Amino acid sequence: MSILDMVEQNKTLPEHYKTLSVDDMKTSVQRIKEKMGDKLFIPGHHYQKDEVIEFADQTGDSLRLAQVSAANHEAEYIVFCGVHFMAETADILTSKDQKVILPDMRAGCTLADMADINQTERGWAEMQKQFGDTIIPLTYINSTAAIKAFVGEKGGATVTSSNAKRMLEWAFTQKERILFLPDQHLGRNTAFDLGISLEEMAVWDPMLETLIYEGDLENIKVLLWKGHCSVHANFTVQNVEELRQTSPETKIIVHPECSREVVELADYAGSTSYIIKTIQDAEPGTKWAVGTEMNLVNRLTQQHKDKEVFSLNPHMCPCLTMNRIDLPHFLWALESLEKGEVINQIKVDSQIGQLAKLALDRMLERG
Repeated sequence: MSILDMVEQNKTLPEHYKTLSVDDMKTSVQRIKEKMGDKLFIPGHHYQKDEVIEFADQTGDSLRLAQVSAANHEAEYIVFCGVHFMAETADILTSKDQKVILPDMRAGCTLADMADINQTERGWAEMQKQFGDTIIPLTYINSTAAIKAFVGEKGGATVTSSNAKRMLEWAFTQKERILFLPDQHLGRNTAFDLGISLEEMAVWDPMLETLIYEGDLENIKVLLWKGHCSVHANFTVQNVEELRQTSPETKIIVHPECSREVVELADYAGSTSYIIKTIQDAEPGTKWAVGTEMNLVNRLTQQHKDKEVFSLNPHMCPCLTMNRIDLPHFLWALESLEKGEVINQIKVDSQIGQLAKLALDRMLERG
């Protein structure tokens, strides 16, 4: 679902929620949580605001939240503090009797929107003409249910930044080539770590509907969809070089959604969970520049005051769409449930859901 579709479906936050004090809202949220008990489950992604994360029953990255959604058989309502594709995944993995709610339907992902299903089907048809039946598709979990369904139908799987290496290794046991979408940077960085050279990777441009590559097509092992995370694209080689000059003792750790050039210059690169654990285990007094979403960086700064933790990009802002879930929308969703009204429910078409579940299950089976 595109951001435009989400905006059109989004109900408008009632005005009175904008006048409530933070303390009153937090008191109400806690009261409803206690009242609803096990009927309510609140997963929260690491990139969410502190004001909602403090009420999460489970926090984690995309893989962790997919796993807990699949394992949850008790909650009647799942109020997801994340973005649209995450709530879709939860709806796919939970039972028909469970309702998944996204407090603000504008909470989307520009990266997920870079792989449109119609573009994907046209691109796949062209790739089949060029390479025949030698390609298996993999999609980053940051993608729409429709893309996951496409991948599931074609024998592929979803991946996260935590398990991308393992899933690429599996995919190469299935077919000679991989189509990786929608994030070219995660695909490129992961493939490179597996020993695949940049000369063996090509980029598919969905807008121009053409393959960007110079050389013999037979040498291509990975086809990268031309998409990117708008947040991680803001970490640059210049950021790294300036920090090396001004603070050479600082360790640089980045997410693999950053460009290959930035990852190559960093000291460490890995998933959100990897970043959290690395800083947690680091020696007191060390300095860390982190290349990932700002809400998480700020949280790490507060949690690890024995270390100096800051953003690799000094001008970084939180992700616009990931940052949509705030305390007023969160309380509105909960108070609506208390009144017996379900707002902003995420419903994935059953046929799409069945095919998407194939892709998700192939990932979850491999941990």
